[in-house]
Amino acid sequence: MDLPKIVQGRSVSADDVEVIRELLGSNPSWNRTRLSRELCARWGWRNDKGQPKDMACRTLLLKLEGAGLIVLPARHQKRGSHLRKRAVPWRALWDHEIELPLKEVGPVRLEVVDGPESRSVFARYLSHHYLGYRGSVGENMKYVGVDEKGQILACLLFGSAAWKVRARDEFIGWDAGQRGRHLRLVTNNMRFLILPWVKVPHLASHLLGQAARRISADWEERYGHPVHLLETFVERERFRGTVYRAANWTAVGETEGRTRNDRHHQISTARKEIFVYPLVRNFRQLLCSEE
Repeated sequence: MDLPKIVQGRSVSADDVEVIRELLGSNPSWNRTRLSRELCARWGWRNDKGQPKDMACRTLLLKLEGAGLIVLPARHQKRGSHLRKRAVPWRALWDHEIELPLKEVGPVRLEVVDGPESRSVFARYLSHHYLGYRGSVGENMKYVGVDEKGQILACLLFGSAAWKVRARDEFIGWDAGQRGRHLRLVTNNMRFLILPWVKVPHLASHLLGQAARRISADWEERYGHPVHLLETFVERERFRGTVYRAANWTAVGETEGRTRNDRHHQISTARKEIFVYPLVRNFRQLLCSEE
């Protein structure tokens, strides 16, 4: 198998793979979490808050296993009975249709999804998205839009930006080195779902506006650094991007028909329109910095 050069933004060498194999061989009792924590310590792999990048490391390990380079320990099944006792601040599945003007729904707020039970509820709702939802890795923010009664109206997921997108990169004006240093300061709106039974005009753009106003602060609180630009991809055969246009996002072009993480030009997909939303006026200066 060929050795991936870059995995989860980290250069991986043959020596790195050999270290992982040695750790696995000499510590048969270790689980995946123990292994990832050891690697983060050895590599000094931490986020801006000084915390080990445990989830990124576990994703790296999964990709190496998928490439046939290592064999990881079997997953440990977690007991979930104690999780079910934790209260979730939103109502359980709510599927009666609501068709009202936004002002009659009452104050709609965006709330951060945090904790195992809340993430489980979020996943159940987001399964209604046409792309489905199989979880998220790396740095990400999950939100739900709820009404004054705590009933969920929408789900939003922001995660890692696409590695390389010509139209977006030209809009920013950065080169490959600057992109490599600062890509973490861009986040992708990977999923946005107004629940199928919710028919509230202008709700989507209202929630996008709330997300734009708070996401950088939320990101910095969780990961120790802000984000300066939002991006999303819209399938032109399915949608027109009306919601993003209404929320003042800018269309900058379209993708070249590859998946967002395809660095080797091997995976084709439908072309998508690219929308971006700068969060600060000097975003180009920040994203093109040499620091």
